[in-house]
Amino acid sequence: MQRRSFVGLMGAAAVAAQAGFGQAAAGKRGRCFVQQNYLLKAGAQGTRLAEYLSKTYLPALAKVHSGPTLVLEAQLAPNLPHVSVITGYQSVEQAWTVRAKLAADTALEAATDAWEAGAEPPFENTNSALLESGEYAPDLAALKPAPKAPRIFEMRIYHAPTYRNLRGLHWRFGEGEVKILSRCGAAPVLFASTAIGADTPNLTWITAFEDEAARDKAWAAFAADPDWIKLRQESVKRYGDNPTNRSIKLYKAAAYSPIL
Repeated sequence: MQRRSFVGLMGAAAVAAQAGFGQAAAGKRGRCFVQQNYLLKAGAQGTRLAEYLSKTYLPALAKVHSGPTLVLEAQLAPNLPHVSVITGYQSVEQAWTVRAKLAADTALEAATDAWEAGAEPPFENTNSALLESGEYAPDLAALKPAPKAPRIFEMRIYHAPTYRNLRGLHWRFGEGEVKILSRCGAAPVLFASTAIGADTPNLTWITAFEDEAARDKAWAAFAADPDWIKLRQESVKRYGDNPTNRSIKLYKAAAYSPIL
């Protein structure tokens, strides 16, 4: 998330904060994620972005924020190549504070200017989203010990035609789907609604796998799981049919990602 492309999103985030978004209710945790997508073209842009993120942006971020960051490189997606940077915060206010500290970092500013300089632009386009984590979602954290190789990450975005349907998605995951996924070998990573971004209401969720073979095995086990079949039927009964407008993208964690 380079400093300029971050401004518009976090300005909107400040408005959301004033409205109470990101404030933890009594006994509940308030967490949010900022997702920044870089859409690139084949050639030098990917190498330049990796160099910038790994050697400039992520070290600068680590100086002012200890929260989790996951950097994903798309393997299968509508726009290739592209890179997604997801950073977790306890609140929108914390995200805004981090943004202000990064904006005041003159060394980061100079390094960002150097990254952007040249005959070719550093990227073709960027887009951002502010995500609000579900209460049932696990913490986004690095594995200990770290995996021997970067994992496969599957990102699904389900567009809900109504907010009732979105509540149904959250109910389904919180009621047991997250546990079933884990049991079947699809490691739960992130489950969050888009608070500011495109195609709302929707729910973004990410699962991780050791490799492609493990992914295939996990989804086969999940589809046949009797608890999942029962839960899906109950969800439809309570909240209507599951969304049919879905996007599925496959990523690998970047070699330099703090979370692999």
